[in-house]
Amino acid sequence: MSERVRQKCSHSEEKYQTNISLETLDSGCLNSATVCGVDWTTLPDDTVIQLFSYLNYRDRASLASTCRTFRLLGSLPCLWGSLDLRSYKFDTAAAVSLSLRCKNLQRLKFPGAGSADAIVSLQARELREISGDFCRDITDAALSVIAARHEMLESIHLGPDPCERISSDAIKALAYCCPRLRRLWMSGVKEANGDAINALAKHCRQLMELGFVESDNIDEVALGNLSSLKFLSVAGTRNLKWGSVAQVWSRLPQLVGLDVSRTDVNLSSITRFLSLSRNLKVLIALNCPVFEGEVDRNTMHNNKGRILLTLFSDIVKGVASLFADNLESVTDVFQHWKEIRNGDKNLDEVVVWIEWAISHSLLRIAENNLKEFDDFWLTQGAAVLLSLLQSSQEEVQERAATAVATFVVIDDEDATVHCQRAEAILCGDGIRMLLNLARSCQEVLQSEAAKAIANLSIDSKVAKAVAESGGIDILANLAKSTNRLVAEEAAGGLWNLSVGDEHKGAIAEAGGVKALVDLIFKWPPSSTDVLLERATGALANLGADEKCSMEVALAGGIHALVMLARTCKFEGVQEQAARALANLAAHGDSNSINAAIGQEAGALEALVQLTYSQNEGVRQEAAGALWNLSFDDKNREAISAVGGVEALVALAQSSLDASQGLQERAAGALWGLSVSETNSTAIGRQGGIAPLIALASSDVEDVHETAAGALWNLAFYRDNALRIIQDDGVQPLVHLCSSSNSKMARFMAALALVYMFDGRIDLAVPVGPSPSSQGSSKSLNIDGVGRMALKHVEEFVSSFYEPQTFNAAAATLVPTALAQIAEEIRIPEAGHLRCSGAEIDRYVRMLRDPSSILKSCSAFALLQNAFSLQFTMPGGRHAMHHSCLLQKAGAARVLRATAAASTAPIQAKIFTKIVLRNLENHHEVSS
Repeated sequence: MSERVRQKCSHSEEKYQTNISLETLDSGCLNSATVCGVDWTTLPDDTVIQLFSYLNYRDRASLASTCRTFRLLGSLPCLWGSLDLRSYKFDTAAAVSLSLRCKNLQRLKFPGAGSADAIVSLQARELREISGDFCRDITDAALSVIAARHEMLESIHLGPDPCERISSDAIKALAYCCPRLRRLWMSGVKEANGDAINALAKHCRQLMELGFVESDNIDEVALGNLSSLKFLSVAGTRNLKWGSVAQVWSRLPQLVGLDVSRTDVNLSSITRFLSLSRNLKVLIALNCPVFEGEVDRNTMHNNKGRILLTLFSDIVKGVASLFADNLESVTDVFQHWKEIRNGDKNLDEVVVWIEWAISHSLLRIAENNLKEFDDFWLTQGAAVLLSLLQSSQEEVQERAATAVATFVVIDDEDATVHCQRAEAILCGDGIRMLLNLARSCQEVLQSEAAKAIANLSIDSKVAKAVAESGGIDILANLAKSTNRLVAEEAAGGLWNLSVGDEHKGAIAEAGGVKALVDLIFKWPPSSTDVLLERATGALANLGADEKCSMEVALAGGIHALVMLARTCKFEGVQEQAARALANLAAHGDSNSINAAIGQEAGALEALVQLTYSQNEGVRQEAAGALWNLSFDDKNREAISAVGGVEALVALAQSSLDASQGLQERAAGALWGLSVSETNSTAIGRQGGIAPLIALASSDVEDVHETAAGALWNLAFYRDNALRIIQDDGVQPLVHLCSSSNSKMARFMAALALVYMFDGRIDLAVPVGPSPSSQGSSKSLNIDGVGRMALKHVEEFVSSFYEPQTFNAAAATLVPTALAQIAEEIRIPEAGHLRCSGAEIDRYVRMLRDPSSILKSCSAFALLQNAFSLQFTMPGGRHAMHHSCLLQKAGAARVLRATAAASTAPIQAKIFTKIVLRNLENHHEVSS
């Protein structure tokens, strides 16, 4: 099974947005207020208000619409002081519907540029804090309007995506319109010139925290005029003139914390900050290559009581030194601070700022995912992230969870995680922390925690811990979320946990199968549908388990998967839907799912069409599904009827330069279809033999084995046998018969050669043109080629037993000796083959042939195909079927005659005695 890992990436706004139902928000219809016999209207008001506080705004509005009491309580101002809309599509219409509830709104988190106009429509004149994600397209004009309508704003945070269209004009508008501004944090602003920064200094006298991060054009000298600043961050900002910066910023009278992480700051500037700044307590310089290359790390410990936090310093001890008496006892520094808060407001501000700054830089370092940080992550980085997971700030927890999800990933495409990093999170109790966050009522926090759990679960030890800690139940519940992003990350977690066999049953018991199927029906396909890909990927893994496959079918999974295969245009979804159908169809011998898929309207047509996809993965999985479905007799003919033969021949022809997986499945699907005479003839006429011969020449065992199986079936019919000879297929089959490491490949190649040279073809015939011969014809000496081929078949049969043992058994013919020979020559995989009546008849006829090679090979084939160990045991896979066919063919009489004939080769005599013995044993068991 495949597995996928998700790293932190730059998601588009569309991915995070879910349409708001205005009817849900404003409907006044009365619904039943009693559920499961509980009268919810009798709950105390305080309890109902507490219940409302745990809901997102959409569910809060929905619950409020159920009765008048809930409507009144659900509209109380205390419930609408804060609103997080980052996971939803927030436009003007939605804002208008919310406006009556938002008169006292003070804190708003919104999703990107499309929401700028909507913020104004909320009419939340009391708004104090705004925080926007994905603000790449917010313009100066939009931000200026927001500022003009919300003069009470105290905190503005725009990022982490760069605000590329915001410049000095918008910053000046903020300064003029929002004099109460205390905190301004922007990522990637276009510019902030001296006029804009001086406007902040003049009009925003209470501005205590400023962040211009990851920007290019900042007037660093003007920043020295912001005398009210306590905290300044320029992390990731480029083109700063550090010679003047250190001199100017050191004179800021209130500066307590400075973050210069991920810049080209040098040792000289760091030293000046530490020595000249009057009130500086904390200097953060994480991942500063110039500084780290210049500094003598042994001399940076004594900083006159100031804390320098770097990748090579002990971050935990550094932060703990602000408030802890015994540094050795502190391991979880931010959790420790939450427990011992002593009422020192200034110190609390410092710790809160440190959490914010460090979480941002660690996330950026994790996103870069450079190998040079391995030592940092293992020695202290993972521990710091775990501590940040327990921060009192939700934004910090979110970034820490995202960083955990990201830093464990080595290669997203290859689904590879760094086992030591994953185990560092495990050993630090990180799984419990992440599962607690996943239980949060905040949906963005749920999604980031679920993402971290999903990626960590690639490691088997972590996956076991997640399962043992109740993580499967949590993810199954999150998969039912009405928030698309939460459901998406939960589906990803179930996908990764379902890779092995250990957790499939637990996922089904937790209701995960139904939740995943419901996701397909709940969410319509979008332009980049990761959610549906993850849901179908998880169902594909679960479908590989027989019990879970029945759960998938009972939950409506077949219809859901076929619907996606037919209608979804996203290649990732197509690939996983086809893989899921392939895995479900693999249980055809033990349940009716294989047949049910074939009966689902449009299923076979959709899979045939997917074999023409431009995406190789889609073609491969579609061919795999058709291969498995072809084991059902009705499906086999139905696939052919909807163009399956033409499609799969074309796929085999185009697969010669493709991946080994595609080659195997293309050959396998043709093998499955070629069981019937009609399909076999059609494959030959459509030009399917030449690519199969080429695939039979592959050095890859799985590829040449399936190609040999297809050629074996095709060679049963005279015209195809001629085409194989004409297309120079004899030598590749001889090579397989003699040299393959796969016993099954050798066996099927031998049978193909026997079918070709058992006397049906004239000794010298003109062979007409085949689809691959471009109209040419040639005369072949069938006798010479046939003798050479049959000689190799004879050597193949002889290679299965040790001559001394065989001769000893031949001399005594006692049951124990025969059993020993049977065990030596048995090919276990042959027990899965289901012979037709025509094949059994042909083997029986070859027992009468004067050729000793044909006698021996036919007896060997009967033993392998019909009477392997699996066959002879009670409940053997095709025991009853083969027993009936042998009886119809009158095989028992011919077998006895061969075993008793003095002229029969010794191999044929021994093999037929074993077949007779096994047949008699089977009849005894059956009766």
